Amino acid sequence: MHKTVLLQEAIEGLNLKDGATVIDATFGGGGHSLEICKRYRNVKIIALDQDKGVFEKAKDKFKDLDCGVTFVNANFRELNHLENFGAFALGDERTGNPRRLNFLNGSASVDAIIFDLGLSSDQLENSGRGFSFLIDEPLLMQMKNSEKENSSGEDVTARDAVNTWSEKNLADIIYGYGEEQFARRIARGILEARKKSEIKTTFDLVKVIEESVPNFYRRGRIHPATRTFQALRIAVNDELGALQTGLEKGFDMLKTGGRISVISFHSLEDRIVKRFYKNKENEGVARLINKKVILPGVKELKENIRARSAKLRIIEKIQ
Repeated sequence: MHKTVLLQEAIEGLNLKDGATVIDATFGGGGHSLEICKRYRNVKIIALDQDKGVFEKAKDKFKDLDCGVTFVNANFRELNHLENFGAFALGDERTGNPRRLNFLNGSASVDAIIFDLGLSSDQLENSGRGFSFLIDEPLLMQMKNSEKENSSGEDVTARDAVNTWSEKNLADIIYGYGEEQFARRIARGILEARKKSEIKTTFDLVKVIEESVPNFYRRGRIHPATRTFQALRIAVNDELGALQTGLEKGFDMLKTGGRISVISFHSLEDRIVKRFYKNKENEGVARLINKKVILPGVKELKENIRARSAKLRIIEKIQ
């Protein structure tokens, strides 16, 4: 079962009150939204996710709670024009038709936004899209159910990446986004393997990676495919670009006194969040709620191994 990381700290840091309007920018399993609905009365939650399937799985959890939840099938980079996407509330069966989010009146109308940048257990293990190197699935790695398009209009999957991108491009991405020390060896191995046959599945790629790295690395504490899979997922979904855009647009939507909580899971994400917060503080429009990053406690780390790399940063809009 998926456990939401830094749940209490992230929500308490938002300083919410009854009647608040909250954007859960990364709904996933719904852990943050559910806890907010349990704690506060008459809350309005706008729940975003690129994977529409997560809403169907979670909606029954909210039926008896005193809150209004509107699900929006969109990436948080689209925060400033959510009305262009299909939105539906609990009990609303007209999910095929976009519905204007009428309670977002004006650009600064939100009390809080929460970003949890980790993948849920369901996304890793049950998506059928190749996020996990432990399950043999088609090598897609797209967050959306349908095929994603990049800025050039081309369909992008991890399968496309490993079978068509240049050795240099692959090496740069695996090193830059995955911080993988054997990036060049892995990229070279991918090119050699695809000359023989197309790399189609997660296990195809895992085999190439394991054959490309030294023996000691294969026997290490961390699976040798971990960083390469992370890097490809980030590249395919433009996750870092989406985060920068989402933070900028989200901040504009906050009321004065509104807050953003971001839970990140690797250094590249945390660097973007830290820099964004610092810039807003220097501009005199925000203050940092936690001067130092908030990390999971010993108890949470014992109960949830996925929490080990989590970092929480909170900012408040002051004008």
